[in-house]
Amino acid sequence: MTKTVGILLIVIGLVALAWGGFSYTTKEKAVDLGPVEITKETRKTIPLPPVAGAIALVAGIALIATSKSTA
Repeated sequence: MTKTVGILLIVIGLVALAWGGFSYTTKEKAVDLGPVEITKETRKTIPLPPVAGAIALVAGIALIATSKSTA
């Protein structure tokens, strides 16, 4: 179980360092005049700080290094 969590943290850390965040698009109503409706798409980005990715990577490596060998 500890090795699995460690591997998961390493993967999450690498993705956070490589990708840097994720974006998504929302539709918002800009104008609503009776039968006329105008919408606009807004792209929003949620950044992932590199420090968080590095911490997850180091924590994953530490978990794997300190886990007991079952083999």
